[in-house]
Amino acid sequence: MTRVWKWNRPVTVREVLEDLQRERSIAYTTVMTVLDNLHQKGWVRREAEGRAYRYEAVSTRAAYAAALMNDAWSQSDNAAAALVAFFGMMSEEQRQALSDAVRIVQGPETAQAREAAQTREAAEPREERNPGAAGGTSGR
Repeated sequence: MTRVWKWNRPVTVREVLEDLQRERSIAYTTVMTVLDNLHQKGWVRREAEGRAYRYEAVSTRAAYAAALMNDAWSQSDNAAAALVAFFGMMSEEQRQALSDAVRIVQGPETAQAREAAQTREAAEPREERNPGAAGGTSGR
């Protein structure tokens, strides 16, 4: 998948093979089998071109990573604990990227409304109320 995402266009088995062979020895049939398996799993689509196929990613690398994270998270018996552990593993840059992503998903209106509500709450004095006391008098 890395090679298919790298080019961001439909690729042939031969193109992937030649690219991989710069790093290691690999057989044409191995690359063909892997791309066929990815097609069977729905990760790539293919179109015939002559006697060969051109393979193209069905989703982006980001969407694939998100699906993996969602799958792992959904298998946890304690989602909150899994998230806390995951966040604990993140670098400061990753936490900032997460914060940015949350803002994007929430949209500017949601973020502004939340900030306004937090500002109002901070400005309002908090009163402790005794639900058993009527009108603030004691029962003497």
